[in-house]
Amino acid sequence: MTIREQLEEQERRSLSPKACLSAASRGRRRPEKLHPLRTAFQRDRDRIIHCKSFRRLKHKTQVFLAPYGDHYRTRLTHTLEVSQIARTISKALRLNEDLTEGIALGHDLGHTPFGHAGERALARLSPQGFSHYRQSLRVVDQLEYNGKGLNLTHEVRNGIVKHSKGRGKILDAREKDMPDTLEGQVVRISDVIAYVNHDIDDALRAEIIKPDDIPARLIRSLGKWHAHRIDTMVEDAVHSSLAVELEEITMSEPIYAAVLELRDFLYERVYFSPEAERKAEKVEMILKDLYRYVLEHPGDYVKPFPEGDPLEARVRDFIAGMTDQYALRLYEEFFSPLDRPLF
Repeated sequence: MTIREQLEEQERRSLSPKACLSAASRGRRRPEKLHPLRTAFQRDRDRIIHCKSFRRLKHKTQVFLAPYGDHYRTRLTHTLEVSQIARTISKALRLNEDLTEGIALGHDLGHTPFGHAGERALARLSPQGFSHYRQSLRVVDQLEYNGKGLNLTHEVRNGIVKHSKGRGKILDAREKDMPDTLEGQVVRISDVIAYVNHDIDDALRAEIIKPDDIPARLIRSLGKWHAHRIDTMVEDAVHSSLAVELEEITMSEPIYAAVLELRDFLYERVYFSPEAERKAEKVEMILKDLYRYVLEHPGDYVKPFPEGDPLEARVRDFIAGMTDQYALRLYEEFFSPLDRPLF
């Protein structure tokens, strides 16, 4: 018996009957020989961590554009926080931590530079539209490794493309865009738990909001401090999901309502604040100019893959893959050095 087979047997003995077992994966788009040491989901996690798109996350904005300070979240630190929250929930529920971690680490690989402002701008520029969750799937399927992709399992790919909910429902088993696995649902809720808490923390640090601005009823329901709020949400998700015998990942009605209200508070006071909107206009200008320039001068910038895709789609891939720093540097190169900072 190989070490991988021993690990698969451990999963069968120790995980919940509702967990997704590595040995029961629906497989990859291209068949591969099984690894002697690692399970299928371990291999997916490792492939994501070692890919270029993952490394670029460290220089992509989470919310605050080009912030002055070392402690603001980036897309990479967000991803790591989501991963750890999701692993905590999965471990408590005896779900598959390797699958959960693979989905969490890959969920934002397709995000644009300049955060959600960049995503909105690129969606308007691209004839095919744009969403970061679809782009994340495109990255792992078609763009990494010079067009070969990472060849991930169905379960990780499904969790990546269905992790996002925008301002819609976080969890609803009746919704067609819900992940196929409980592990995917765990990542979906962990994404929200991570960003509503760390974006509050960053907004306080940036003095966009003050502690007293957070509605008192949310403080009473969720807690005053960052760690306390995360604990409240995680514990509620675990106990509520156990209460329905893992038919779905869920939260209690009072905590779920508080999480949605906190998210709405962030949209109103942080994501679409007057300061954020002013910076979003600059993002629109930068990405529009870059998109048009690269479309007219594809040269060394646009890859020849995916084969058969229109030039506009490959320019979109190039823009989406940029870090904030690279986008600003290229903008200055194309449109002459600037005598004042953009942000």
